Amino acid sequence: MTTDVQTIQTTRLTRQWRGNHIKEYIEAILIAIVIAVILRMFVIQAYYVNSGSMEDTLMEGDFVFVNKFVYHFSEPNVGDIIVFEYPLNPTKDFIKRIAAVPGQMIEIRDKILYIDGVLAKLPYGGKFSDPEVIPDIFSSRDNFGPFQVPAGQYFVLGDNRDDSQDSRFWGFLDRKLVKGKALFIYWSWAPDKNSPAIEPPYIFDAIGWLYYNIVNLPNRLRLGRLFHSV
Repeated sequence: MTTDVQTIQTTRLTRQWRGNHIKEYIEAILIAIVIAVILRMFVIQAYYVNSGSMEDTLMEGDFVFVNKFVYHFSEPNVGDIIVFEYPLNPTKDFIKRIAAVPGQMIEIRDKILYIDGVLAKLPYGGKFSDPEVIPDIFSSRDNFGPFQVPAGQYFVLGDNRDDSQDSRFWGFLDRKLVKGKALFIYWSWAPDKNSPAIEPPYIFDAIGWLYYNIVNLPNRLRLGRLFHSV
């Protein structure tokens, strides 16, 4: 009888121990999820670069960490690469470089940018991909301004000056649309048009996508770009 009682007590203690540990695991997971959500909302977020508008600073296929916290205590500066809500479509995020801040006078003449009348050098990694200069009667790409940047707004440009939809086309960027500052590239692989699509019911396509990209990873991975600051 004593043995049976001890066995029952031991079983109860074991179940209680397991129950407490399961509860602790669940609590730890929930806390981790909450922390991750808070970090994503207010501190840091990952973004995927899906265009060539910032080449060669950022390439299509780069994955970038963005600091969403920094501009709570400071203002964006000239040269900062920022992520912002696209003014013409709030469902999209764009990434560009700040070329001028409120109060500065900007002008583009034959592709060359001038800030307050002084020539602004093309950023390291920036480029012109089209030798043609388009007259301002046809496009604002190569000739723009002069205009003064209004209070609370910014003038942003892509580093790939001839292939970027930026402030030359849709106007100045409102400060309230700025989401954060790009920090560094944490992953980068070259786009592959042959990569399988993932469509409903998803599971089999996802397996095929994973297999394809694992096999082709050595050809796609840009190892030299990993952890490269921007």
